[in-house]
Amino acid sequence: MNNREAIHQWVVQAARFGVFLFFYFTLFYASAQAPQFSQFYAAPLNLAPSFAGATNGSRLVMNYRNQWPQLGNAFVTYAFSFDHYFHNYRSGAGVVLLRDQAGSSRLANTRGGLVYSYNFKVDHRWTMRPGVQFLYEQISIDRNRLIFGDQLSLTGDNSNSSHTSVDMDQRGYFDASSSLLVYSANTWAGLTFDNMMRPNQSMTSGGTSRLPLKFSVYGGYRFDYGGTYSQQGHESISIAALYKNQGTFHQFDLGVYWSKDPVSLGLLYRGIPFLKNPAGSIMNNDALVLMGGLRTRDLRIGYSYDFTISRLINNTGGAHEISVIYQFNQIPAAKRHGRIPCPDGQL
Repeated sequence: MNNREAIHQWVVQAARFGVFLFFYFTLFYASAQAPQFSQFYAAPLNLAPSFAGATNGSRLVMNYRNQWPQLGNAFVTYAFSFDHYFHNYRSGAGVVLLRDQAGSSRLANTRGGLVYSYNFKVDHRWTMRPGVQFLYEQISIDRNRLIFGDQLSLTGDNSNSSHTSVDMDQRGYFDASSSLLVYSANTWAGLTFDNMMRPNQSMTSGGTSRLPLKFSVYGGYRFDYGGTYSQQGHESISIAALYKNQGTFHQFDLGVYWSKDPVSLGLLYRGIPFLKNPAGSIMNNDALVLMGGLRTRDLRIGYSYDFTISRLINNTGGAHEISVIYQFNQIPAAKRHGRIPCPDGQL
């Protein structure tokens, strides 16, 4: 057995193991609240550093998400990234920025990082992209907006409120992520490890609250109709899945996407049916997401709306999300590396 055959068998075994993990994870319940995007492939560097340099030139990505606006902008997230593929070095590099703000007390999470990935062919069908990210993150809160129990009185006298003695400040720390993406012309699968340094995110003096390791696994398949991707009139249907685990929290997304230039549509389900949460009281149904988008040669614009289907269905106002992707400085087609087949901008 030569090296090429050995590598091919290794990739096949890895793919089988990935399928096993996929069905294994679907047996767990899904419940979590952290900065996230329903259009997760439209925020590629937030999903995995392996997506750095996924185009054949430069790319700018901007994302906005307003989750549960009926609760007073409960979760508002902004993200920006830039990445470029260096053809001579088979490498992608970029920067990513994200700010997430939650609640009336303005609990904020701001982070920025540097991302790198390397692209190499396993054989004539499969390509592999390992990636790493190093970032600095800061969390903060507006103490003056906190409301304590002893501030709630009929007289309005809160001069002795305990909030004046609360020792709480912003916290900054370094962290790292790593990922591995494997793909062919129509199939892709990957995994990402976030919070690898387990930073202390406690905002109180002397407190300790280690951020749990986050694990994500994702993948899918694209069915092509009416010619190849680069041909006019190309049409495709893609199926994509994403599972995330952090500590005791689990989340599973499953979506189907239809695309025919210049229009794209998508439908995504978040949750795991027929399984209850740890309390055993409700089903793990979170949201149905409708997506739509337009694309030109260089520009992709997407919008999605999350319909809440949990117990909060009448109280949240769902979630609005907008993504803009602009590609430029793309190299000639003859020199391009293999294209990742996941839904472009997830739309």
